[in-house]
Amino acid sequence: MQLKDAWRNIVRPLYQRPKRIQVAALCYRGKGDKRKVLLVTSRDSGRWIVPKGWLVDGLDAKGSAVQEAWEEAGVKPAKVSKTAIGTFDYDKRLKGGLPVPVEAQVYAIEVGDVANDFPEADERTRKWVSPEEAAQLVSEPGLQDLLRAV
Repeated sequence: MQLKDAWRNIVRPLYQRPKRIQVAALCYRGKGDKRKVLLVTSRDSGRWIVPKGWLVDGLDAKGSAVQEAWEEAGVKPAKVSKTAIGTFDYDKRLKGGLPVPVEAQVYAIEVGDVANDFPEADERTRKWVSPEEAAQLVSEPGLQDLLRAV
């Protein structure tokens, strides 16, 4: 097999796979200039992110976003957007190290309460910040845009 054939038949298709879908929770409290959003650290790199993950069996996208907000940040919602408020793309590294293109559908969650005891409390740090500061802390350009629009 020639290098050109290997690129066309093996390598290029890996990078052109369809995006996988995740859901994300943009958790917020307050209104106007006093609005704050909640960021958490990722478990692997410690970078700042919004709670997100794969769809949960038995739950729709909105319900899965609420579940991720609970597991990763201890958020108990007061109100959840009925539909996604936007999306952002990123590459997720799976256990084998291969990056997988992901589209994260973002649901706005107004926070009713925040628990100190939640499933990933020992694995993550939480931080309330302004939407502009959050946009500066996260890595994904599409998420930065969504945060600035809050």
